[in-house]
Amino acid sequence: MALRVLRRVGLSLAPRCPRLSPPPRVAAARRLATSSLVLSARKFTDKHEWISVENGIGTVGISNFAQEALGDVVYCSLPEIGTKLSKHDEFGALESVKAASELYSPLSGEVTAVNDALADNPGLVNKSCYQDGWLIKMTVENPAELDELMNEDAYEKYIKSIED
Repeated sequence: MALRVLRRVGLSLAPRCPRLSPPPRVAAARRLATSSLVLSARKFTDKHEWISVENGIGTVGISNFAQEALGDVVYCSLPEIGTKLSKHDEFGALESVKAASELYSPLSGEVTAVNDALADNPGLVNKSCYQDGWLIKMTVENPAELDELMNEDAYEKYIKSIED
């Protein structure tokens, strides 16, 4: 008797609770491949700045290694929009409870944006150095300069070599 009631209840609920189909596997594979391409496109300097370029605009920040070495960042000095930079030019500084560190441009170009969120929350550099803690965006004047920078694997080897 109880089994019949459950079957009836189950049948009466079936039209109200449609089954959701699982997401297609192809889309998930595309998302994974895209995120891998984003990570592999990040380039690093020997002074621990990074840049990733999309549509001719480079986003610049400091590496995880650099933010860990600095400690808690308490102040960011960044350039004005429109500032023209050459490769290796100093463009600002980060101050932490431990030290201050100058920032150097990884490429030649013009500053098109600064991360205004860092004025009120400089700790974003520590919390999210590769995402929310970016420093500036700049045009890429000479794309060949990218070839002179280290990819992620080369940068990891570089860090190990200076730690030894």
